[in-house]
Amino acid sequence: MRPIRSLPSVLLALVATFVFALAPASAQSRLRDAETEALLDDMIAPLVEASELEPGNVEVVLINDSSINAFVAGGQVVYVHSGLINAAETANEVQGVLAHELGHITAGHVVRFEERTAGMQSMTLLSLLAGAASVLAGAPAEAGMSLFGLGMQAGVANFLSFNRNQEAATDLAGARYLSGAGISGRGMLKFFERLRNFEIRRGYSQADEAAYGRTHPLSGDRVATLRELLEKDPAWDAPEDPDLQERFLQVRAKLFGYIAEPALTLRLYPESDTTLAGHYARAYAYHKDALIAEALAAADTLLASDPDNPYYLELQGQILLESGRVEEALIPLRRATRMTRNNPLIASMFGHALIATEDESNYDEAERVLRAAVARDRFNPFAWYQLGVVYAARGDIPRAKLASAEQLVMRRSYPEALQNALAAEAALPRGSPDWIRAQDIALEARSALERLRDRR
Repeated sequence: MRPIRSLPSVLLALVATFVFALAPASAQSRLRDAETEALLDDMIAPLVEASELEPGNVEVVLINDSSINAFVAGGQVVYVHSGLINAAETANEVQGVLAHELGHITAGHVVRFEERTAGMQSMTLLSLLAGAASVLAGAPAEAGMSLFGLGMQAGVANFLSFNRNQEAATDLAGARYLSGAGISGRGMLKFFERLRNFEIRRGYSQADEAAYGRTHPLSGDRVATLRELLEKDPAWDAPEDPDLQERFLQVRAKLFGYIAEPALTLRLYPESDTTLAGHYARAYAYHKDALIAEALAAADTLLASDPDNPYYLELQGQILLESGRVEEALIPLRRATRMTRNNPLIASMFGHALIATEDESNYDEAERVLRAAVARDRFNPFAWYQLGVVYAARGDIPRAKLASAEQLVMRRSYPEALQNALAAEAALPRGSPDWIRAQDIALEARSALERLRDRR
């Protein structure tokens, strides 16, 4: 028999594991791509309008995670896993998921979720204390475990009942938003039915497929209710947008080529696949395998189909830049930057290419491009880093320190961010916008460091 002193540690470990399982995924890696973000924005825009949320306040964030999942975790942000994009067959399916997630935002479910989990955690903690107290009073260890188990069972039952009701209500909200936007619910239903089949089969790619089921438990009754509602909707027979679908297929292939091992990409998108999506996926696979001629040939095929597509130009520029052909990369990247009106992500790559020429005559343009990029998107650490390189090369050390502080605080390197912000503040003109910004970063870094110390 295990010593009695091991029981509290066992119970604490169980509680900690349970609480962790309920916490939202918040520390995952974000994927940034101009074309993908534009597509997701266009997908969700009519749904946001139908939900009566403010369009400019809703953001879709792509997470680099192969599991099939989407969630909200506070604010008006929908997080979508790359695995969900890969698993979907149509843009309409993804729109169905986005509509559902908007329902969570409009209903304030994140706040209510936190309230419920807090209550459940209190219940399990009380059970833990009761179980530990009974053992310390002389009761058998099994009795303490039983008390804890009963408390946890009650807490879980209460929470899951709440979550099932919440998900069912969100289904109805998502269906309303699809209807209001004139978008068919066929994709929503098809995607949910496929996930329901994953749940039933269990053995099929369980590690990847189970994530959506864990956060969005899909019962047969829910799917049946949703089918009855959606099939009666006037938008049920609305045709899918062919342009949106083609864009989706290309983005899905692009993401797969970027994330997956080249051999896997070439099996899924072999040379016999002459679609634009196939060329897109293979361009990234070849580039990752350092087959530059083949990668550029795939990019050239894409550009032959649409010479003014800024994302094809971006791809060509990226391949040239990362293969050391910097001067050649400037031409497509400059065009792509201009055509997208300084899209922050494309402009960042163009600014990097200008710096990589090591030609000081390009630094003025690099500074203009990068300043425009961070003005539109302050949360772009790569652009801030490149801007810092330009400032340092030109001897403007205070602003180089400020740019470093900007990107370091985003990377949560708080001690280094504080150090750079203080150095910038000391050297910048007092009262200037940059001086004020340095103070703000220093305050943010200090606050973060204090929070970290309090948790120890």
